[in-house]
Amino acid sequence: MDKQEQQYIRMTTAPLEPLFLKLSVPTIFSMLITSLYNMADTYFVGQLGTSATGAVGVAFSLMAVIQAVGFFFGHGSGTTISRQLGAHNSEEAGKMAASGFFLCMAVSAAIGAICLIFIDPLAIALGSTETILPYAREYMFYILIAMPFMSSALTLNNQLRFQGYTSYAMVGIVSGGILNIVLDPIFIYALDMGVSGAALATAISQFVSWCLLLGGTYREGCVKVSPKNFHPTKQHIDLIIRGGSPSLIRQSFGSVATICLNHAAGPWGDAAIAAMGIVNKVIQFFYSIMFGFGQAFQPICGFNYGAKNYARVKHAYRYAIKLSTCILTSIGVFCFIFAPQVIALFQDDPMVIKYGTLALRFQSLTLPLVPKIGMSNMFTQTIGKTRQANLLAAAWQGMIFIPLALVLPIFIDFLGVQLAQPLANCVTATLSVPICRAIFRQMDEEAALNKN
Repeated sequence: MDKQEQQYIRMTTAPLEPLFLKLSVPTIFSMLITSLYNMADTYFVGQLGTSATGAVGVAFSLMAVIQAVGFFFGHGSGTTISRQLGAHNSEEAGKMAASGFFLCMAVSAAIGAICLIFIDPLAIALGSTETILPYAREYMFYILIAMPFMSSALTLNNQLRFQGYTSYAMVGIVSGGILNIVLDPIFIYALDMGVSGAALATAISQFVSWCLLLGGTYREGCVKVSPKNFHPTKQHIDLIIRGGSPSLIRQSFGSVATICLNHAAGPWGDAAIAAMGIVNKVIQFFYSIMFGFGQAFQPICGFNYGAKNYARVKHAYRYAIKLSTCILTSIGVFCFIFAPQVIALFQDDPMVIKYGTLALRFQSLTLPLVPKIGMSNMFTQTIGKTRQANLLAAAWQGMIFIPLALVLPIFIDFLGVQLAQPLANCVTATLSVPICRAIFRQMDEEAALNKN
């Protein structure tokens, strides 16, 4: 019995709770390290001043675009890879792996080149003020050069993860993350590169991750990313679009949402932009726990949906929500109580702490709702329910959040900026309930027909 067949048996028959926990440890660790080194940039750059901190917050939108491209191709190919492995079709899985990776490299290189040409207008469009612009330009330069490797590293990570090899995926991501944290103070302070040093540290670290992840695909049992398999057909591209569009929408709207947030906070000055940037980084760090559980859930979901084992799919979905809700509720209580101290870790500007404290407390109150949103989105995406997945992705950071972020400040000033995301969380969590119930009914009906 080869290793791929062993993996199929493991994903479809092993006791679910221990399997889920075993898969989730490396995915959560990977997500936490990724968020940690994003926060490390904010922490180390924060020592250079409020405008420099604001530049990292502005560039966060660009990082979201890079992630959007990587997750689009990674989830687009990965969801199909897991379903094909569940249906015992490893040849097609190999073609999807090559298509996802090489198309990601090409598209992200083209986007990076265009953005470099228009770097100043881009920085302004992302929310830079006149004082933030010089720092934002420095930071974005190195990030854009590294964009092909940063995006395709995420594609590789997701492809490995959807096969259930979360430990392989973890090694690549964590190694780069730790290296980033080590290089940040060296480049920023020791080499006196300032904001540019933070970006260069990130670029080098992401390239190291890329090398390790690409090597990981050649380990025994993995679907190899080989140029020989790169023959993208219309069907392959269609599957990537269908599987990846929820991630693209989620990440793209996340980027647009950050831009809108920066512009909405702009009238209150650099301190307001810096405060919301810090809150975003902190909340994303805690979201990473939920997404780590979700990334453990997805390969189980994909394999078993491909094998038509629907009862196991539903069990895994409910267990993932229950476990991540318990953890995020505890974190929400902690952040609500110690919000000023958390913000002060990044900036000692009294106005930044004032603006950030209330925003963090509002978001802490709705943290327990986030697992329902995230798991429902990842569930619908993994099983190929593109319309429902796109709706949930667009609602969370787009159709609901963006109007709130733009309209509420007109009526309630900066409080509207601080309330936009918590209110969007409440509405989207409510929306996810009928969507998933309808899909479960369809699965039950199909299971009944298969028995007959």
